[in-house]
Amino acid sequence: MSRAGQPSRRTVLAAAVAAAVAGGSPPAASAASATGASDDGDAEGTPARTVDYRGWTTYADWRSGVADGVRAQAGLRPGVVIAAPLGVVDHTDPHNRTTASWEYATWTSPLHRLAVPATEVIASWNASTPAGSWLQIEVIGTYSDGTDTPWYVMGRWASGDQDIKRSSVDGQTDGRSTVWTDTLTIDDAAGGLRLDAYRLRLTLYRRPGTDATPTVWRLGAMGSDVPDRFTVPASVPGLERELRVPRYSQEIHQGQYPEYDSGGEAWCSPTSSQMIVEYWGGRLTDEQLAWVDPSYADPQVCHAARHTYDHQYAGCGNWPFNAAYAATFQDLQGVVTRLGSLTDLETLIGAGIPAMTSQSFLKEELTGAGYGTSGHLMAVVGFTAEGDVIANDPFSADDAAVRRVYPRREFENVWLRTKRHNATGNVVSGTGGVCYLYFPARPSARQCQALTAVGIRM
Repeated sequence: MSRAGQPSRRTVLAAAVAAAVAGGSPPAASAASATGASDDGDAEGTPARTVDYRGWTTYADWRSGVADGVRAQAGLRPGVVIAAPLGVVDHTDPHNRTTASWEYATWTSPLHRLAVPATEVIASWNASTPAGSWLQIEVIGTYSDGTDTPWYVMGRWASGDQDIKRSSVDGQTDGRSTVWTDTLTIDDAAGGLRLDAYRLRLTLYRRPGTDATPTVWRLGAMGSDVPDRFTVPASVPGLERELRVPRYSQEIHQGQYPEYDSGGEAWCSPTSSQMIVEYWGGRLTDEQLAWVDPSYADPQVCHAARHTYDHQYAGCGNWPFNAAYAATFQDLQGVVTRLGSLTDLETLIGAGIPAMTSQSFLKEELTGAGYGTSGHLMAVVGFTAEGDVIANDPFSADDAAVRRVYPRREFENVWLRTKRHNATGNVVSGTGGVCYLYFPARPSARQCQALTAVGIRM
């Protein structure tokens, strides 16, 4: 959960989305319409698509980009690595105040034309960064008037924190679009401006003279134009199933490691991430956990908080950083996207894939929660026979209390809406269906089918 009273940049960017789409297209009613799962135009009478996710993951994908000092690497998990560095640059880390020299090389994606002209774009990636290496992700967008944004930094990332301090970059704007931590947002989309296309650029760094290299297995971005809405259409229940996902409370970590966003009170995102990582078999070794105070329960949650922490945002809720953390575990990958309904979540749960959802609500808007929040992540792990949502909610007194059942209609609305009223009656933002998905690097045929149905292609 966000820190009490914290006006996080989620409020700013989601409000921008809400304003941008006033009078826009109707809400999505299915996975295909929400995600743009088809490359064909919309059939007559179907709702306009609101989300377009594109990922680069295959050897052919990596060969299709512009390689400057990198090479595509084949194998069971194709990727891109440093081959012959372009040169050496000095980088000063603003968070540890040290300057170091780094060899570097770059990979630039082909231009991706969005099926959904977008009010915002969120990049996500999966990579390995051995000691002495790190990477930077950038995006350049093409506006609907044919001009381009600057190259915007969407993250400086390493799986550890010994070489650089993992961070987003503030203060990036050209007066028409702005990067809010992890999200590129059109400033005044109510005027009709959109992003029609984008390119992504990776810069891989390593210590001079070493053979170390980052390996990037997945790079992608989600563009979206979510309708302005206080309420969303109700979906029809279609699945009864509960996945056996571990249950962890963030609340038992209150006061622990306050250098990572004031401790467990704000650790909803990494706690949810750790639950789903472990569902897929991801385990941390005693050596990896040796830094955690041995008197603390569930030390893996502390580890997840440290390794998702964004030193610029000063929090653990950076969406792509959580997806990247999940992918540091063997044979896992993660993406950030938006979904269109609980039917989409049923499709995933039916294939054995849990999901993390981001929502905000007043205490009385979600029966059984017992709290209100301006932004909170939880893991959706199933549905009851009546269609209600079974969630592992980390904002619970202890691990035993984490399993909750939330009314379907209430949950769907607080998750998918873009606008809401806060406790003082002011209009504020909702998250518009943001979701983290973690799944195997080599998913089964059924899992591939479910992921494709919600717009994530392998």
